[in-house]
Amino acid sequence: MVSEDVWKIIEEEVEKPSIFKSKESLTPEYLPDTLPHREKELKELASYFKHLVTSPGSFSQRVLIVGGVGTGKTATARIFGRDFTRYASSKGYKIRYVHVNCHSNRTLYNVVSDIARQLDAPIPSRGLSVREMFDALLNYLDETDQYAIIALDEFHYFASLAGRDAVYFIARSYDAIDVPVKRLNYIFISQDTAKLSLLDPSLENYLLRHMIKLEPYSSTQLFDILRYRASKAFYEGTYDDSVLKFIAEYEGYDKGGGGNARHAIEILMLSGVIAENEGSRRINLDHVRKAIMKTSREIVSISEAINYSSLHELLILLSIVRILRRTGKPYVKIGDVEKEYEIVCESLNTQPRKHTQVYEYIINLKKAGVIEARLSGKGMRGRTTLVGINYGPLDLLEQYLIDLVKKKMALGAQ
Repeated sequence: MVSEDVWKIIEEEVEKPSIFKSKESLTPEYLPDTLPHREKELKELASYFKHLVTSPGSFSQRVLIVGGVGTGKTATARIFGRDFTRYASSKGYKIRYVHVNCHSNRTLYNVVSDIARQLDAPIPSRGLSVREMFDALLNYLDETDQYAIIALDEFHYFASLAGRDAVYFIARSYDAIDVPVKRLNYIFISQDTAKLSLLDPSLENYLLRHMIKLEPYSSTQLFDILRYRASKAFYEGTYDDSVLKFIAEYEGYDKGGGGNARHAIEILMLSGVIAENEGSRRINLDHVRKAIMKTSREIVSISEAINYSSLHELLILLSIVRILRRTGKPYVKIGDVEKEYEIVCESLNTQPRKHTQVYEYIINLKKAGVIEARLSGKGMRGRTTLVGINYGPLDLLEQYLIDLVKKKMALGAQ
């Protein structure tokens, strides 16, 4: 029997209002209705596979999608497969899309078996060789007049484990048999082209000519992606664009980040979880900083850099932290930092450094990866340097800096 105390804890947690209306919209498995900034790649895929509705079975298409982690390779292939098959169905063609994860299907037998399972082919799971299963699969597609687009995700992983013969069996599936109607088509998804050396030269050249390369996302592109996902995931009024822009600029490839949409979306979801756990009805920048700290490996190296910073670099950093906490803004002007720095120095009875030295300290902190520093853009009168901090939480960072400053001053640092 559940105790009253436990019951109350569960009831309060389950029934309290949430800022999330659809948390699953931020999960890696979620397939959005649209995919911002991958329209060109979707158009290329449609061009490659349009023969399936203009001259079905005339040839077997093979396409390679290449891109780093979080560039949307899987989502691009899945969304194309979902909507292309819907379109084909409206025209009276039976085309199926199959997505095989080569991390969980590492052998040729498992890959062919999973393809047959997803196509609902009545093939025994045991007792047949790979060739017998494959032939039975082709017969099934002929009998039901179906065509298939097979996406092999993490193809480089399969290639390195299964070997050249297995890759050849899949990629050159119609070379060994003479059939008038070719019903299987392939999308190979890989992080890079390095493993293509496992293929024979003619196939390697073919795939390189039919390659779609996905570049890392810029901060502007990530902002659009986050805005779309946030509109699906959160109730109105629980976040604003400054939060989304902060994450986008942290992760954007043009701002020094990885251009990884998956990581940016993960930070957004964790920011919402942290806000909710703290009883907040709105996500703020400190929630984002805490989320970045939990998902980033840079924090350890940043803390090491802080330990070796000079006293006045630490005082500059402390000043930046205090202004960011007070204003709630992602970036502050260097002039405001200098004013705060003078106040901090006065409170500690130490002489502040001149402007040129302050600027040098800020550049040093930027080079060490401790702060962000950039020139102001449009919408701000005059040109000034803006500084910000991506990680956090800022209250803990402030306390850490105060303790470190005290230690340095106790040791006689000036």
